[in-house]
Amino acid sequence: MDSQSQTTSLQRLQNVEKRVVRVLELAGGVTDELANPTGPRKEFINNHCREFMQLIKDIQVTLRDEIKSACEYRPFEKCDYSSRISNEICCKKLEYVLSQLDEMKQTIDEYHVTA
Repeated sequence: MDSQSQTTSLQRLQNVEKRVVRVLELAGGVTDELANPTGPRKEFINNHCREFMQLIKDIQVTLRDEIKSACEYRPFEKCDYSSRISNEICCKKLEYVLSQLDEMKQTIDEYHVTA
């Protein structure tokens, strides 16, 4: 795919916005036609309704794809912050346990000296 045929998420959402505007125009056109004093033209309403339904379908597909794409996006997926913090906490715990063991050894040594 070349760079001209690729579109960004923002561009796709802007296209959806344009389609929504067109859908509203179509709905307004059908409403105007239904209010026509001479009666609505069947072909006009059919064409507008067909285009309306196609645009709604296109909007749904695009929005579904954008939502799916947004859900797949994980900006911190490769971040090792939590594992590094976890390792640091483990190291601090080990240091504490070692200091306690050293104190216990010192207490035992003092007991043997006095006994």
